[in-house]
Amino acid sequence: MKELNRLQNPYHDDKVIDACSIFGAMDTSGKRFSGKGVIRAIANMHDRGNGLGGGFAIYGLYPQYAELYAFHIMYLSQQGKQDVEAFLADRFHLIQAEEVPNRPTPAIVHPPLVWRYFLEVGRQKPEGQADDDYVVERVMEINTRFSDAFVFSSGKDMAVFKGVGYPEEIAEYFCLEQYEGYLWTAHGRFPTNTPGWWGGAHPFCILDWTVVHNGEISSYGINQRYLAQFGYHCTMQTDTEVVAYAIDLLIRKHGLPIEVAARVLAPPLWTDIERRPPGEQKLLRILRQVYGSLLLNGPFTVIIAHHGEMIGLTDRIRLRPLTVGTRDSMLYLSSEESAIRLVCPDLDEAWIPAGGEPVVGSLKTPRQTQPVAVAGASATLPDSRIVSR
Repeated sequence: MKELNRLQNPYHDDKVIDACSIFGAMDTSGKRFSGKGVIRAIANMHDRGNGLGGGFAIYGLYPQYAELYAFHIMYLSQQGKQDVEAFLADRFHLIQAEEVPNRPTPAIVHPPLVWRYFLEVGRQKPEGQADDDYVVERVMEINTRFSDAFVFSSGKDMAVFKGVGYPEEIAEYFCLEQYEGYLWTAHGRFPTNTPGWWGGAHPFCILDWTVVHNGEISSYGINQRYLAQFGYHCTMQTDTEVVAYAIDLLIRKHGLPIEVAARVLAPPLWTDIERRPPGEQKLLRILRQVYGSLLLNGPFTVIIAHHGEMIGLTDRIRLRPLTVGTRDSMLYLSSEESAIRLVCPDLDEAWIPAGGEPVVGSLKTPRQTQPVAVAGASATLPDSRIVSR
């Protein structure tokens, strides 16, 4: 065993930079389903993590409160809870508040207090401001102003559950086998350059956007400085946080389709751009000039989700794995095909997407990639895979 370890790890490096597990399952018909299969699938990739982070995002979770913002907040002290609850009462119309149900789990030690709040934007919002923008500002305000509290989920009819532990342990702690949703994502973490702590577990969330990630964002510094110009403040001490905010900025605020946002985050190499047709070449050059500071440098695979869509994307040279599987109305995205076949042995189709090529599962009717026009440049970006039913 010592000799094998010496051969595999001659420099005694304790970083496993190709680790972390990600998994996503979506019923594109919109039917809600139990997460038991998702929990089994992510547990099948147990060895890709080290117990320092696990989590899940669930969509279609709170149908009885579907029109309300659901804040999930972690507290490190009772004083932090009192302060934040006073803040929420002053800034929102509070409909319901309760502790997130949990059960004693031997592997989960010293958990923070986790509460959920169902909120309505009221008269406190400035006239003319969009509700989503108001909510983002309040999330950033809580996470930068209150040292003993942080909002880690803030969308409608969805929520994130995460913490320090293996994902199957987090699922047990938060009783996730009791929940249903039409879209689930899951993550098992192996921290490399950032601390393993409750707020740093995946998924990362803003509004209903969530991101789970395998890899390393070495451009984190320039990414977070660029996002700060638009009011996004990174407080979770983990590089993946910038991806969630970048997606919210590009798609929700700037109105870019996912095919274009993917070319911002994982653009083709300059040598590839030069070989594209003139219209597409001009568009890709403009995107690099305008959004160069949002390019994600380093190896990554991400699963991005929001209401109605689940998106898989790798870096442009595919340094982290992603496998896609479909069966009837189900779409699966995973670090390993074995995890998909554990819960769905008889797939209709399975494939590995090309680097930088988004795979989009949608509740909408089938759509074709549309021509995109930006600042006088227009092009059709055909190399995205649309999966709809």
